[in-house]
Amino acid sequence: MDAKDYQTPEGRCIISEEVIATIAATAAVEVPGVASMANRTMDIRGLVSSSGTKTVAVVNNESETIVDVYVNLKAGFRIPEVAGQVQRQVKSAVQSMTGKPVTKVNVHIAGMELETKAADEK
Repeated sequence: MDAKDYQTPEGRCIISEEVIATIAATAAVEVPGVASMANRTMDIRGLVSSSGTKTVAVVNNESETIVDVYVNLKAGFRIPEVAGQVQRQVKSAVQSMTGKPVTKVNVHIAGMELETKAADEK
């Protein structure tokens, strides 16, 4: 588990990448137009660990924090507007809750969810 270590006179605070990923996912699904989180595509890291199915990837080191968010959008929303709002909301949430500056938020649109329930009821 990778973590960022904060040293104060009172002691240390360690924030794991899993915590940052949870904060990011919670912030992302609150954005209008985001239908759900999506599983990221499997890469070589996914073959050797269970991280291949996560919905958020975090690079958290001494010089930067980069968050990759994988989402499904609702039909009828403009992709650039929703993606921009996801970037702003995720960055704000992670920075305010952890105190660590976020250098990048990459939004991956994995799919679109059509509103089939409303059509089925008619």
